[in-house]
Amino acid sequence: MNWPLFSVIYAIASTVTIGVFMIGALVTGFNEIPHIQMAVAAGILCSIPAGLFFTKKVGSITGNEEGYKV
Repeated sequence: MNWPLFSVIYAIASTVTIGVFMIGALVTGFNEIPHIQMAVAAGILCSIPAGLFFTKKVGSITGNEEGYKV
């Protein structure tokens, strides 16, 4: 797996997913600290499979699925 690509995609995916979950929690009335912490934890956990999926997709498009070779 291309770990540098995964780290970039994971950083973007986790930021977006956490933001979506936090906005969803705030809009539905869950505006206390434990609810926000749960939204952040859920965002971090849900962005791992998304990062893996999109890393595989981008790696197959570019033909660089193995990552850096030294």
